[in-house]
Amino acid sequence: MVVAEGFGEVIVAESAGTHGYHVGEPPDPRTVAAAAARGVDLRALRARRVARDDFHSFDLILAMDRGHLEHLRAIQPEGARAELKLFLDFHPIDRESAAPKDVPDPYYGGPEGFEAVLDLVEITSRALLTIINTRYR
Repeated sequence: MVVAEGFGEVIVAESAGTHGYHVGEPPDPRTVAAAAARGVDLRALRARRVARDDFHSFDLILAMDRGHLEHLRAIQPEGARAELKLFLDFHPIDRESAAPKDVPDPYYGGPEGFEAVLDLVEITSRALLTIINTRYR
């Protein structure tokens, strides 16, 4: 999406966890399969933990749920430039709602949970890119 919208040279997006349980591991095979069905190849990805430098290197760090957001706030170095937000704060339907929004964890469910999460990620990512396009172009 970033490349298709013309932001390939200006947006750097990475994924990292708040804990180191799966560092170096690939994504869950169900995630890989669901993404592949949508034309996205995740096989080369490997988990990494959020690093102190991330708070200085990135402008925006998005948490998938409130627990991770609180953890990120707790470890963010003073004076770091990164703005911390919930990912679903950018969802087009619920963006104006004051209610906190968490992306559900599909790990303990079936494949439909992974599809639902990818739907949320795609919709919200498109909305976020629209916001970025409006503000920065």
